[in-house]
Amino acid sequence: MEPHVSATASAPPAPPEYPEKIDAAVLKVAGVVVLGAIMSILDITVVNVALRTLQVDFAKDGVPLDYSTVAWTVTGYTLALATVIPLTGWAADRFGTKRLYMLAVALFTAGSVLCATATSIEMLVGFRVLQGLGGGMLMPLGMTIMTRAAGPKRMGRLMAVLGIPMLLGPIFGPILGGWLIDHYSWHWIFLINLPIGIVALAYAWFALASDRPHPSETLDWKGVLMMSPGLALFLYGVSSIPGEGGIGHTKVLLPGLVGLALIVAFVAYSFRPQHPLLDFRLFKNRNLTVAIVTMFIFAASFFGGLLLIPQFLQQVQGETPLSAGWLMAPQGLGAMLTMPIAGALVDRFPVGRIVPFGLLLITGGMFALTQIEADSSHWGFLIPVLFVMGLGMGGTMMPIMTSALKTLTHHEVARGTTLLNITQQIASSVGVATFSVILTNAFKDRPLVGQAGQYFEAVQTKGPEAAQGLVGQLPLVGQFLSQAGSDPQAAVAALGARVAELSADAYSHTFWFAAGFVTLTLVSAAFLPRKHEESHLLDDGALDEAAPPVIVH
Repeated sequence: MEPHVSATASAPPAPPEYPEKIDAAVLKVAGVVVLGAIMSILDITVVNVALRTLQVDFAKDGVPLDYSTVAWTVTGYTLALATVIPLTGWAADRFGTKRLYMLAVALFTAGSVLCATATSIEMLVGFRVLQGLGGGMLMPLGMTIMTRAAGPKRMGRLMAVLGIPMLLGPIFGPILGGWLIDHYSWHWIFLINLPIGIVALAYAWFALASDRPHPSETLDWKGVLMMSPGLALFLYGVSSIPGEGGIGHTKVLLPGLVGLALIVAFVAYSFRPQHPLLDFRLFKNRNLTVAIVTMFIFAASFFGGLLLIPQFLQQVQGETPLSAGWLMAPQGLGAMLTMPIAGALVDRFPVGRIVPFGLLLITGGMFALTQIEADSSHWGFLIPVLFVMGLGMGGTMMPIMTSALKTLTHHEVARGTTLLNITQQIASSVGVATFSVILTNAFKDRPLVGQAGQYFEAVQTKGPEAAQGLVGQLPLVGQFLSQAGSDPQAAVAALGARVAELSADAYSHTFWFAAGFVTLTLVSAAFLPRKHEESHLLDDGALDEAAPPVIVH
C-alpha cells in the first residue's frame, strides 16, 4: 500500500528547462567568461617577449639583469595562479560565482595597472603575484559559470567557446606583446588590461545573475596550509630545474621535496573533512579520473613540446620574437576550425570516439617535428605541421574537459573544474621544465654550440678583433676555424652554419621525447567513454539553492 501524500506537501523544485540550441541569453554569459579568459591567458604569454627589454630597463649600474632574475615575472605569476586555484571552489560556494568573478577581474586589473607603475624588478614581480591571484580564479570560475549556464545538452558546444581563448592566448600573446613593445613600451603590455578589465566588470554586472551562495561550508584551513604552500614550493622547485641544469641541486631538491611532502600529506588528509579544499572523492567517478589522467599526460607533452617551437625559430633560424609569434598562428587557426565541430559532436557522440582522432593528429605532428632541420622551410614544413597539430588540439582538450564534467552533479561542478585546472597547471609546468632540461643537456652534449655562442656574442658586442682574442679560450671554435680554410669570413660563416645544424639536432632530439610522451596519451584515451554518457548535472536536486546562472533580462 502506497503512503498517503498530502496535496499541500511542497513538491521538489522543477529542473530548469534548457533550450536545445545555443541561444542569445547563454551567449551573453559566454561573452563574459571569454573576456576574462582572454585577459588571464594572454598575460601568461605576453610577458615572454618582454624579458630582454626588462633586463635592460631594470639594469643596475649599467649591467643588464640576469635572465633568471627577470624570468620571475613569469614564474611568480604562474605560482600565484596555481596557488589560488584550490581556494576557488570554496570561495565560489561561499560568496557566489558572480561576486567572486567580478572580484577576480578587479584584482587582476588592479594588479596589471600596478605592474605598469613598477620601478624595480622586485616591485614588478610582487605586482605580478597580485595579478596572478586574480587571474588564477578567472578560468575555473568561468568554467563553472559556463557549465551551469549551458545545461547538460549544450555543454560540449559551450565549452568549445571557452576553449577558443585557451588556444589563441598562447599564440597571439607573443604577437601582441612584441607589437606593443616595438611601437610603445613594455608598460603597455600591462596597461592594455585596464580597458578590457573595465568592460569585463561592466559586462559581468549586467549579464550575470546573482546566484545563491552556500555559506554553510567552512574553509578547510588545514588543507590551505598544506596544499597552497606545498603546490607553490613544488612548482618553484620544478621551475628552477632549467636554470640549475638538473634536479641534483639544493634550489631544486629542497623546495621540490618539501612541497611534494606537503602535497602527499594534503591528499591523505583530504578524505577526512566533509568539505575538503580539493575533493579527491570525485575520483570515484571513473570518467573524471580517466579524463584527468589523460589531461595531465596531454598537457605535459603538448604544451611542453610546443614551447620549443618559438625558441627554435629565434635561436636557430634567427627570427624575431614577433615573427616567431606570427609563425605560431597556424596552430591556432587549425584549432579554431575543429573546436566548434568537436564541441557539437561531443554533445551527440561518446567522447572516447572523438578524442583519439585529435590525439592521432597531434602525435603525427610531433613525430614530424623530430625531423626538423636548421633550414626547414616554413611553408613547406613547419606551418603545415603546426596547422595539423592545431586541428588535433581543437578536437582534444575541450572534449576531455567536457567528459570530466558531464557526469558530475550540479554541486560538484565547481570542485571538478578546480581539479581540472590544477591538473593542467601542474602538468604544463612539469612538461616545460622536463623538456627544457632535455634540451639543455642536448646542448651540453654538443659543446661547440656553447663555445660558438660566446664567440658570436663577443663579435657583436666587442667587434671581430676582440673576439679573435677569445679563440684561445674556446678550443673547439679555434679548431673549427683553423680547419675551415684561410678565408676568415668564409670560416666564420661555416661556423655559424655548423652551429645551426647542431642546434637543430638538439631540438630534434628533444622532440623525440615529446613525441613519445604524446603517444602515451593514446593509451589513457583508450579508456575514455565509448558509449553514450548520461549527464548528471541535474541529479542532486540542489537547483532551488544553487540554480544555474541565468541572464538578467
